[in-house]
Amino acid sequence: MHNWARYLIFFQYIGTKYSGAVKVPPHQVKRKGIQDHLEDAIRRLRPINPVSLTVSSRTDTGVHALSNSAHFDLQRSNNKLPFPEDILVKALNYHLGSEQIRVTRAHRVPDNFHARFHAKTRTYVYRIALGFPHHCQLPLTDYNLCWNIRNTELDMGAMRQAAALLVGTHNFSSFRAINSDMPFKNPVKTLDVVDIQPGSSFAHAHFHRDIPIWELTFRSKSFLYKQVRRMTGALVAVGQGRLSVPQLKDVMEAQDSVAYPQAMAAPAHGLFLTRVDYRDTDLQLSQQSSEEKLSSTGNADD
Repeated sequence: MHNWARYLIFFQYIGTKYSGAVKVPPHQVKRKGIQDHLEDAIRRLRPINPVSLTVSSRTDTGVHALSNSAHFDLQRSNNKLPFPEDILVKALNYHLGSEQIRVTRAHRVPDNFHARFHAKTRTYVYRIALGFPHHCQLPLTDYNLCWNIRNTELDMGAMRQAAALLVGTHNFSSFRAINSDMPFKNPVKTLDVVDIQPGSSFAHAHFHRDIPIWELTFRSKSFLYKQVRRMTGALVAVGQGRLSVPQLKDVMEAQDSVAYPQAMAAPAHGLFLTRVDYRDTDLQLSQQSSEEKLSSTGNADD
């Protein structure tokens, strides 16, 4: 069908007021998910097919994204050609209005492409601000965008030693929170990167005092429910001296979520999904689809 296309979109959001990345049940009207707002924007393009967005990474309530991704199908009426990618991005952002959600780019992809299952890696960054006993002391540009802790210093040597234990293929059962998907998820994951580096405040050049920021980066093909926040909380506890490196190793080797210390998980608001990466070959259209895409670029209707 010349008027039908599958798109991969990348989008970012400030997650503070949303109920996570995926849609919420119909009876929960107080706070919508990111997916709800994106699907509403797609419906305003008046497709003739039912709108259904498949999100690659299910970030939790309060978690942010600089680059999440999703795919959807769009069939236009009256045999109108598919939207060119740049027009689609502009149209979706127009219909998103004042929501703190923005589509950054779009790609026509093959009919069998899947945003979740074809993702090669996902990268999360957790931001920590040191020396701030209360979040109201942070500049507005970092408010609800990092975890403020009262410590002015953390033992970075111990934290990096602990982080090294997490790299590689392990059973991460101890670092997952209990939810309904738990029996169906393989707890064995491979972490390619666990890195701890100095970061910077979004207002570092324009604030009256120094803002020591540290960024913890985690990269893997996939993660368990709340795994990044629980790993972050454990690493910070090591930096504070509340948990030793051998104790963290014991927690991991227990392979049991109840072995994770209570109330140690990092809060949602410091976490950012920063990248979802795909193989170029998975994004490539067939020659026929590419020719149709070129045709739509020059002739698409509004």
